[in-house]
Amino acid sequence: MPNALPEHSWVDTDDGLAVLCESLADAPYLILDTEFLRERTYRPELCLVQLKYKDTLACIDTQAVNNLNPLFELLHNRNIEKVFHAASQDLEIFYLLSKQVPGPLFDTQVAAPLLGYNEQIGYANLVNERLEIELSKSQTRADWTRRPLSDSQVAYALDDVIYLEEVYLTMKAELKEAGRLDWLDDDFIAAEDPEKYEQPAKLRWRKIRNIQRYKGSTLSIIQALATWREVKAREINQPRNWLMKDDVLCTLAQQKPDSVNELSHIRGLDRKTRDRFGQELVDQIDAAKDQTPEPVPPFIKKVKLTPHRLATVQLLNAWVHQRAGDLSIAASILAPQKTLEKMVSGDGRAALDGWRDRLVGDDLDAILNGQAQIHATPEGIGLIRTTPLV
Repeated sequence: MPNALPEHSWVDTDDGLAVLCESLADAPYLILDTEFLRERTYRPELCLVQLKYKDTLACIDTQAVNNLNPLFELLHNRNIEKVFHAASQDLEIFYLLSKQVPGPLFDTQVAAPLLGYNEQIGYANLVNERLEIELSKSQTRADWTRRPLSDSQVAYALDDVIYLEEVYLTMKAELKEAGRLDWLDDDFIAAEDPEKYEQPAKLRWRKIRNIQRYKGSTLSIIQALATWREVKAREINQPRNWLMKDDVLCTLAQQKPDSVNELSHIRGLDRKTRDRFGQELVDQIDAAKDQTPEPVPPFIKKVKLTPHRLATVQLLNAWVHQRAGDLSIAASILAPQKTLEKMVSGDGRAALDGWRDRLVGDDLDAILNGQAQIHATPEGIGLIRTTPLV
């Protein structure tokens, strides 16, 4: 990492953002990253957006800029490819702010396994392996809400897009040359689905651990309190667990206190929550206790594989290792053990997704259904189809 702060634009006014975004309107791609905090708020608090395209390098101070619409228009321009590394949290932030997911996308973390890198490889490790540059980790836990930011913080933030541009351009060229670029289409399109970033308040109760054990009025109260907590957390913009943790919520549902005074006997209920929202909690419990609860999704217990099915998994796994070696991709990324177990247990080819299905779906489906056989060869394992591929 260079010692001097790289030359860049610091954008902290509405006019400055509008000018920057206008200058990038015809760019074919845009390298992006964000800095944010989510420890103290319900929604992630966007603090900084870094972007790069060729000689344009900029930090957008989102705490100072009032109108982010020019940025959103850029992010939603379908003629510009938006490049991230590990995009999910960045996409969530932009969706929550604009109710649209940026696109089209290119995520170097998603693409990396197709070039032989580990699945979910971190940005610093990818830069190190491809460019032999070791990035500083000194600002990993920095408070990005404080102003002014130090030079070290700004340099750290800019590094996240400076080297990503070279990584992206070289990776994309290698993928194209290898005929693998379009393998990523399904993954990137799926990442643009707004449902991935929606958080319906009325469904939050489904994420409570062991929800299947609760019945009747206890379950209906859990559902009501979980919805109330979600709505209230958004309203005051605090983490839901600051209001009430799941185990406390379930205790309330089981004990069913009918007065604010009785709330003081609930272990773990924060005093601030009790004092501020005590009557609301009691009202929620009273209204829900006579309601019919929403049905609980069935609990799918993992079925232990029989020796015969385990043998089938091992047979599929042998072919996965052969194909992975041929493609210079780790077998655990191409089709991990859990995926093969799902295939054998009844999911079949549906257990595979995206480019994995393209690479091994036909073969594994044929082996599983007795339409192909594998055999040893001097070069490894071969596959003979007993039924022609339609």
